[in-house]
Amino acid sequence: MRSSRTTLRALAVTAAIALGLAACSDSGGAAEEESGSSNLSAGTSADTPSYKVAMITHEAPGDTFWDLIRAGAETAAEKDNIELVYSNSPEAPEQASLIQNAIDQDVDAIASTMPNVEAIGPALQQAVDAGIPVVMFNAGITDWQDTGALMYFGQDETVAGEAAGARLSEDGYQKVLCVVQEQGQVQLEARCDGVAKGFSGTTEKLYVNGRDLTAVTSSIQGKLQQDSSIDAVITLGAPIALAAVQSIDQSGSSAELVTFDTNADLVQAVVDGDVQWAIDQQPFLQGYESVDSLWLYLTNANIIGGGQAVFTGPSFIDASNIDQIAEYAERGTR
Repeated sequence: MRSSRTTLRALAVTAAIALGLAACSDSGGAAEEESGSSNLSAGTSADTPSYKVAMITHEAPGDTFWDLIRAGAETAAEKDNIELVYSNSPEAPEQASLIQNAIDQDVDAIASTMPNVEAIGPALQQAVDAGIPVVMFNAGITDWQDTGALMYFGQDETVAGEAAGARLSEDGYQKVLCVVQEQGQVQLEARCDGVAKGFSGTTEKLYVNGRDLTAVTSSIQGKLQQDSSIDAVITLGAPIALAAVQSIDQSGSSAELVTFDTNADLVQAVVDGDVQWAIDQQPFLQGYESVDSLWLYLTNANIIGGGQAVFTGPSFIDASNIDQIAEYAERGTR
């Protein structure tokens, strides 16, 4: 994994800050929203000037993974005396337009994902050219430096995929179905490609419409009924995994299920044994670090990571640690 001692030290320090804070989550929406919710007590905000920070993501409707991103971002914003303006669209051209809106509003800084380099990269470059500090997170790890962004927080999806593939091999599976819910998003393709690289058996991709969970369930069920040799299904998001639980049950398949990413319901599915394990990229931490790092830059010109991406994952959630993770999931931070 690409990392430096500086990166790891910085991540450890800032992670300790994040884990010491409480947060609350609210549901995401496509329109811009100003945040102001937090469990922080009065008087804990930083005694620094108030800054306006725009966070723009590719969140799709109904994907509760992003609740954790926002909870982390809002916690940092409350602590740092930041006005956080959140907006999102799963359509890359629309996300680029939201970035342009933030530039036009003359925000002090931008935190953004980049699932589509061609569509979103130029917009982020325009922000940098306009003198707006940019950090990136979650998607875009291979190209973030090309935009002029200062920092990146997330996991290397190829490395995470290879780790998942290696574990699937260790667990004894022979044929894995990798379910992709948004065709063309670079981070999802990298996950499946990494699984194939790390797995000693056979892998196959299945593209589904992640914005229609009924269709997702039906597509996975049909594939499992068609191919009884599939003994493992790996999904790339918690809502897709939960739909796949139904698919496996309704198809009569003996395949077992693993996934990338979590939410509270997914954590419970691991507790119940419906999902064998999950790879966690710590979305709360990604949101927190993205906002907090911008505050550090705006107030003290600090840059975390020494020019390298700061990794927040991958880590495995399974029967060995699920009780601890479930405790934090109840708080809305895992």
